Amino acid sequence: MQVIVRDNNVDQALRVLKKKLQREGVFREMKARSAYEKPSEKRVREKAEAVRRQRKLARKQLQREGLLPMPKKAVAGGKR
Repeated sequence: MQVIVRDNNVDQALRVLKKKLQREGVFREMKARSAYEKPSEKRVREKAEAVRRQRKLARKQLQREGLLPMPKKAVAGGKR
């Protein structure tokens, strides 16, 4: 993974790096590997993740078909 530092702005580069790591799931994996997970707990977690993925997929499908409202777009300016 590579992050370009522009104008010696290390703070911005760190924010970009953290966002990329978050998107890749590195933090979640580090937390999961920090302690032993029993096989039964692993099965429960993986099943819950699969259910979550399926619900998200179904929700997006319904939104595309127009049966659910689309999510609101974020305003580019942010909070003021």
